[in-house]
Amino acid sequence: QVHLVESGGGLVQAGGSLRLSCAVSGSIFSVGTMGWYRQAPGKQRELVATLTRGGTTSDADSVKGRFTVSRDNANNTVYLQMNSLKPEDTAVYYCYAIIRPRPAALELSYWGQGTQVTVSS
Repeated sequence: QVHLVESGGGLVQAGGSLRLSCAVSGSIFSVGTMGWYRQAPGKQRELVATLTRGGTTSDADSVKGRFTVSRDNANNTVYLQMNSLKPEDTAVYYCYAIIRPRPAALELSYWGQGTQVTVSS
């Protein structure tokens, strides 16, 4: 089995910062793209930022210049540094990873359980 365990969410005032972490564990042969999505109440889940193993990023326009995604390939961990947070950033943030569990297996998408980020005005 594969597990994605997130940490670092919470309540912060507008203008503040939070850092999310997500560690992948379990039956893993290789980890490809990792990143973060979020879902606000009444809205669809949306991309926040992703990062390939080779270092190519994809960021939502709404977070450019404020959020930074990074990863530790040796420890299969992805981070999201969130600065200058706004009330509209309030959402449940989900970790995402594309994982090949065994050498001959297909790559599959895996999701974390989600962590709440609340930004007060």
